[in-house]
Amino acid sequence: MTVLLQIGRRPPDGPAQPRGSARPPDGSAEFKVFRSARGAHLLLTDGSRIYDLPEPLAARLEQWAAAPDGTPADLADRLGLPLWDRPRRIDGTPLEPPPLSSLSLNVMQACNLSCGHCYADEGRFGGAARAMPRHTAYAAVDRLLAEAAPGADVVVGFMGGEPLLARDLIHDVVGHAVRAGRETGHTVRFSLTTNLTTVRPEDARLFAEHPFTVTVSLDGDRAGHDALRKAPGGVGAYDRLRAGLDVLTRHGRPRHLAARVSVTPKTSRLLDVLEHGISLGFDDVGFAAVVSAPDPAYEIDTDGFTGFLEQMVECGERALSELSVGRSYPFGNLLTALDQLHRGTHRPYPCGAGAGYLSASAEGGLYACHRLVDDPAHAMGSVADGPDADARRRHLTAGHVDRTEPCRSCWARYLCGGGCYHEVSRRGRPGCDYIRGWLAFCLRAYVELAEAVPDFFRRPPVPDAHPAAGAGGAGLV
Repeated sequence: MTVLLQIGRRPPDGPAQPRGSARPPDGSAEFKVFRSARGAHLLLTDGSRIYDLPEPLAARLEQWAAAPDGTPADLADRLGLPLWDRPRRIDGTPLEPPPLSSLSLNVMQACNLSCGHCYADEGRFGGAARAMPRHTAYAAVDRLLAEAAPGADVVVGFMGGEPLLARDLIHDVVGHAVRAGRETGHTVRFSLTTNLTTVRPEDARLFAEHPFTVTVSLDGDRAGHDALRKAPGGVGAYDRLRAGLDVLTRHGRPRHLAARVSVTPKTSRLLDVLEHGISLGFDDVGFAAVVSAPDPAYEIDTDGFTGFLEQMVECGERALSELSVGRSYPFGNLLTALDQLHRGTHRPYPCGAGAGYLSASAEGGLYACHRLVDDPAHAMGSVADGPDADARRRHLTAGHVDRTEPCRSCWARYLCGGGCYHEVSRRGRPGCDYIRGWLAFCLRAYVELAEAVPDFFRRPPVPDAHPAAGAGGAGLV
């Protein structure tokens, strides 16, 4: 019986890994049968390979998944399918710490807004407000270049708090990074995450002159944004954000301008927020559920994820209907997922944190990521002495999804990667059903869009909006 590889699909990313000692994943977690408007399909977990299936065969595979008998390879032999006929790409072997490819600098661990849902506690991470000294920032850039692979592109990210409160430092660091990268043979790209309330013309010109991705925190229209983001003296944060967008329009737009919406129980209908963000001219608009916040009233709990999934799929259906007739619709979550599915993205980690990506605190400590700054459990060395290879190795061993429950029993594990380290350490994994539901929709959307607009996947890939993305994948969720 013929099983067809999805037309137009690129070869899966990444080389096969050597055999490991972890217990093999459960057989029912090795594939997922799903359906689209064009029929039944099969996702093979290892390698994220997608096949078309005749319906009777799809039904037999679903029956086996409900009551596994033997291994997937046994099943493939019985059905005459050449699906599990090669060494595994991911088999439980932890990744060895790779060269660094991105480093975020917490240049200002303080903020000019007060947002109850901010994981960073207004940038203080539970401590006192502080700024990164210039010599520490320069040394961090030099450390990144020294630890990077020869000739590789690298990303320097600026985080906070609100990083533009340290604008003079950012401007100086960009100049230093460009000069130093030229000397070492590295092309340096930049990212910055901001509330955009303090941006100035000289900042806009900097973003336009250099390869910048700028991500703006947006939580809705005026009423929705101001309800979640408080400015001193009662000044509306939304109006200041809109003024910041005007500055970018008049003085210089970054190569990629993204909006990130932090979704809380107080967030209004997501489709309305999405279309408002698109109307403001962002290159993409994406959502992230708030799972861990200083005030639990802002956290999405297990029950809340049900409604979140329904609204995300509503946004996805709108995007799919627009994309299917050749119109642009920059829903970042879906576009990223489609691009990664087309590449055959598969990985045992959620992102590059602790691998190719680290974050430097204001004092020069190195941590697994920008959300784990000042957390001793995720300390990874220092700018002065370099990354701690043993700490990174322990992190990558413990975080491998085939060594973690319940991840190793989940068909979505190599697309999800196991969930944000910060969120898992604080709240566990309350959103697993949401992730599976969202990825099931994305799989269907991928097949239907490839059928409707084959040229869609010949366009340039979606730019990575965060330094962690270029160091192991930002995740499809």
